[in-house]
Amino acid sequence: MSALLDFPVRQRFCKASAHTLRAVCAATLCTLSLGACIDVSMPAYQRPDTPAKTAWSDQKGAPVSAAATIEPDWWKGFRDPYLDTLIAKAIAGNFDIKVLAARIDVAGTQIGEAKAGGLPTMDLGAGADFEKSTGQTFSKQYNLATQVNWDIDIWGKVEKGVQAQKAEFHASEADWRAGYLELVSNVSSTYFQILQFDDQIEQQQKTLATNKLILSIYEGQRRNGIVPQTQVLRQQAEINRLTNQLLELHRSRDIANNALCTLIGVPAGEFQLPKGHLQQRVQLPAVPDGLPAQLLARRPDVVAAEFRVLEAYNLVGQAKLAQLPTISLTGHGGTASFALTDLLKSFTYGFMPSINIPLLDPSVRAHVKVTKAESTVAEQQYRVAVMGAFEEVENALVNLNSHKQQRVELQQQVDRLQIVADQIQSQLRLGVVSQLEVFETERTLLDAQQSLLANHQLILSDTVLLYKALGGGWPSVDVQAEVKEQ
Repeated sequence: MSALLDFPVRQRFCKASAHTLRAVCAATLCTLSLGACIDVSMPAYQRPDTPAKTAWSDQKGAPVSAAATIEPDWWKGFRDPYLDTLIAKAIAGNFDIKVLAARIDVAGTQIGEAKAGGLPTMDLGAGADFEKSTGQTFSKQYNLATQVNWDIDIWGKVEKGVQAQKAEFHASEADWRAGYLELVSNVSSTYFQILQFDDQIEQQQKTLATNKLILSIYEGQRRNGIVPQTQVLRQQAEINRLTNQLLELHRSRDIANNALCTLIGVPAGEFQLPKGHLQQRVQLPAVPDGLPAQLLARRPDVVAAEFRVLEAYNLVGQAKLAQLPTISLTGHGGTASFALTDLLKSFTYGFMPSINIPLLDPSVRAHVKVTKAESTVAEQQYRVAVMGAFEEVENALVNLNSHKQQRVELQQQVDRLQIVADQIQSQLRLGVVSQLEVFETERTLLDAQQSLLANHQLILSDTVLLYKALGGGWPSVDVQAEVKEQ
């Protein structure tokens, strides 16, 4: 008996389902026909064209693989354990690198947010209505309702947004790598600079002591009428100049130390780098012959710029697809009663497919133009990054080569002045020359040694900048391969 009573209900439900299916099919056919009239084609993604780089300055060998050129922990080539400790501390404590890491997390979560745009949504609501009118009895009504809505991504508009966000995620990863490389380079260069200041301060103190001895000789000669007062005053002025330079060296050392504190994540002034000698602590690494042939795929900043070109490309595609009709499926159900106890005794439900055709929506077409313009900006920014990379590599090569040549001349100058100083010292013991001439020779030698120390620091910094310009030890990234995987 119950089966006979249920039969008409099932029959009505089947008829309703058939009507719904026909409506959905009709809406889909209408949508497809309208979509065929709108141009949403997108060319295959291509890396933006840039001027070709055919050769490098100071090329001593054929292009080699990146792995054979730079090790991942390339800074260990300086063979300074203290530098290794500082870099490890900076990687763990620097706040700029932590900001970049946090942005990777943000970009990762935004991928899930973009994917959620293609999923159904569900709302649940409950309410009560109490009403009293003059001459009427007090009325009350309770209701409970739910609604499910699903915008079907038949054109792949949501997926385009997901791919754009994935490109931003990869760009954020490349930003972190670029920040990591920048941090390591800054720690190394600042460390070398502080040690150079220590050597310069020591040499300056020796020069100042020598000039004070020269002053004492001039003062004795003036008392004996051998030299005029102007010679004494000139030497006193030289001591004033040297003292001022010494004070400036101390100031510069303190400022550089504060910068190092910030780099390693310590409040400025809370850490003091121990005094040391640059040439004794840090060795000049041998830069291998040949340069990586895959510069544009290895430099993190260039890789990040290309991923943002890919992101802009996907956003253009998403904007174009937004011009097409959309199909939505909406289902709702609920219950209402005048008594709270009867709320769940009867239900109503419905199902409504709908199609939205953007026949006249200027903002949709305007957004396509906006995304195209932004895509052009991203392409130009990529070209700017590439040209900057070429310049940095060339500058690093020119500076390193030039300073190494200067080192040969400076070393010969120091060696020859040392021979002169030794011979003058021997002549002093024989009474052939005066003590003043010995001091003058020592002063000249100290100046040459200062120049040699400065040159050593420049070569170290040039080497760091070359490693940075070449992308450090990061592996190459093929953005176009990422597109194929999508």
